[in-house]
Amino acid sequence: MGKPTGFIEIHRKKQPTRPVPERLKDWREVYLPYAQGELQKQGARCMDCGIPFCHQGCPLGNLIPDWNDLVFRDRWEPAIERLHATNNFPEFTGRLCPAPCEGSCVLGINDDPVTIKSIEVSIIEKAFEQGWVTPKAPLVRTGRKVAVIGSGPAGLAAAEQLNRAGHFVTVFEKSDRIGGLLRYGIPEFKMEKKVLNRRLALMEQEGVTFRTKVNVGVDRTIDRMKSEFDAMVLAGGAGWPRDLQVPGRELKGVHFAMEYLTLSNKRVEGDTISDADFITAKGKRVVIIGGGDTGADCLGTVHRQGALSVHQFELLPKPPDTRAADNPWPTWPNVFRVSTAHEEGGERVYSVLTQRFSGDDQGRVKKLHGSTVELVRKDGKMSFEHVPGSEFEMDVDLVLLAMGFLGPERQGLLENFGVKLTERGNVWRDANWMTSVPGIFAAGDMQRGQSLIVWAIAEGRSAARGVDLFLMGRSDLPAPLS
Repeated sequence: MGKPTGFIEIHRKKQPTRPVPERLKDWREVYLPYAQGELQKQGARCMDCGIPFCHQGCPLGNLIPDWNDLVFRDRWEPAIERLHATNNFPEFTGRLCPAPCEGSCVLGINDDPVTIKSIEVSIIEKAFEQGWVTPKAPLVRTGRKVAVIGSGPAGLAAAEQLNRAGHFVTVFEKSDRIGGLLRYGIPEFKMEKKVLNRRLALMEQEGVTFRTKVNVGVDRTIDRMKSEFDAMVLAGGAGWPRDLQVPGRELKGVHFAMEYLTLSNKRVEGDTISDADFITAKGKRVVIIGGGDTGADCLGTVHRQGALSVHQFELLPKPPDTRAADNPWPTWPNVFRVSTAHEEGGERVYSVLTQRFSGDDQGRVKKLHGSTVELVRKDGKMSFEHVPGSEFEMDVDLVLLAMGFLGPERQGLLENFGVKLTERGNVWRDANWMTSVPGIFAAGDMQRGQSLIVWAIAEGRSAARGVDLFLMGRSDLPAPLS
């Protein structure tokens, strides 16, 4: 603990951002780096608790107090060593993770928590700047071949760990570029794709092979995969979106969020997409249905495309500004949050149920019909009840459905591989991360359901150890936390 009184003397300071009028004109990242002196002060707020509850909040078990203190002491190289010991991709989590560690920070009991996430991303960016992050190919190869199916954070983490164990790893991706949701789900203003490309280049130099435009289970049969590889990891994510089954859903202009975000990201990457195929918010009245991170990603994208107006609907009531009595520390604080996209504009509307859409003679959506609902408890169960007289109509030109995901897509990969599913529709796996089919493992959202990037990386690492044990009978890869 570098400064015993730091948490008393120094207040939390948010990471600086670019001015809203400036950032709405481009797709570059919103956040700016801290001044080094200010970042060291933020590191000094860490109390190095005897029981660091930030570990409880972090699925990766990041050594948070260690690198907070090292940043305060201006010892950046040992800090990145501690950070990489548990996290393969801190440049991703430092930008995209909602920071459950901060929700568990002991300082958060009666003050603002430590800026753990901002310190994390600052460490890795300093390390890249200083040339401390270099390719680390394995000294010895085992001769075993492993296929990783899916190139999101879980697949990439599994691939890097298995490569470090000396196996020959090939990552298959059905899209035209590697990265999964990191590539096409995350807008550029949250993470510029040069950050992803930088890490992928390192992995290739370390010996990982990437194959794009290969839909395993469709383009390649399971028999062929089994003949070519000694083991496989299913890390295809939870890509089955939750739909809104209401009249008028079929109208033109009603789209899933990922359909919209993918096309936007492709165009920002430089792909040529015809105006007929592209979904744009320019000059349109937009409604985003869903108040989570995906909805916020749509919101920031809508702003940059020049929407005429935008409303973001949420079925649940507005969260409180501070923890409720039934939401005690160190559980995740269910409180009202303002993302950088919300800072840029738009109206957030809570306790709203969309009942139907209506359109014009060309079959395009023109109106949203909804009502207000109330969350009530009956017989120990929560339910939504319609508020009489609260019906309303709203003019719309574009509706984006950002209501989360139901689990992995069934057709193709999972059907053809014949793996067992759980009651929730996710891929079943045992304690060693193996599915019901010997030699086939699962990690990330495909077996967990929709979750956080930090869970995906943690499970990719855990599945990699399971594969290594299966192939070699022992493993020197880190043991999973749970």
